[in-house]
Amino acid sequence: MLGKRPLFGNHIEPACRYCAHARENADGRMILCRHQGVVAPYYSCRRFHYDPLLREPSRQAALPKYDKSDFEL
Repeated sequence: MLGKRPLFGNHIEPACRYCAHARENADGRMILCRHQGVVAPYYSCRRFHYDPLLREPSRQAALPKYDKSDFEL
């Protein structure tokens, strides 16, 4: 039941980076909030509404390189 599980865990720390009312500024360092104006990415207000599509997943670690000798007894 994948649809029943919340994305990224049960507790999301409020931050304007993930808010549905905010968009990233052109320089990428500040956030443009529909209600508060220009704010920091980790700022949050009482109108915070989580949007999981704004979340960027972390990169997976690179797999180690194996050769044929690693699997010999």
